[in-house]
Amino acid sequence: MTTRILLVEDDERLAGLTAEYLSRNDLEVSIEPRGDTAEARILAEQPDLVILDVMLPGKDGFEVCRGVRQQYRGVILMLTARDEDFDQILGLELGADDYIAKPVQPRVLLARIKALLRRLPVSGDDAGDSDSQVFGQFRISQATRTATLNAQPIDLTTAEFDLLWLLASHAGNVLSRDDLLQELRGIGFDGLDRSIDARISRLRKKLNDDPENPTRIKTVRGKGYLFSKHDWN
Repeated sequence: MTTRILLVEDDERLAGLTAEYLSRNDLEVSIEPRGDTAEARILAEQPDLVILDVMLPGKDGFEVCRGVRQQYRGVILMLTARDEDFDQILGLELGADDYIAKPVQPRVLLARIKALLRRLPVSGDDAGDSDSQVFGQFRISQATRTATLNAQPIDLTTAEFDLLWLLASHAGNVLSRDDLLQELRGIGFDGLDRSIDARISRLRKKLNDDPENPTRIKTVRGKGYLFSKHDWN
């Protein structure tokens, strides 16, 4: 089954070159040049992955991401020409699954896309439930890529699920930012990247964890984060 990608990019030349390269690598790419019409297309077409530029006419990428995230279950990869922490953190807080700074080499973009697509949930007969973990009233399944708390589904982005699964898989152990980034993105912690912190903050809200005194995902000062084996009743 062909993977469908919607590229939301207003630079016609860049969009064309990017689409051509991705198409040569067996990806079906459609182009949308405007932010104010992108939302409707994303929700109507439900592509597997959206490459979403930040600077767009009509509506910026942040607004588009915010507008579709609750109803779009695919992957959102944001592109930004500004390599600033603020852009990256804001995109993640609005529900983007990953970000990449422009200009980006086509091979790097393709590798990032493939890594994100590998994390999409399986369906049908392949969606067994052998890979699951239970902590009190919290349950997370790698096979179906779902999580529940008190029998209620938790709405997670692809990146949030990956981080939560990784933390739960090492319950009771401290994982540093470097550990998490190496596992999730294949890069080390440079001392500046705030993406893990932003996702932890979002996860705590969704897990009803007190942000002032978290007990479910704890901060171990100077070391990293620890997923508690307890406190899930």
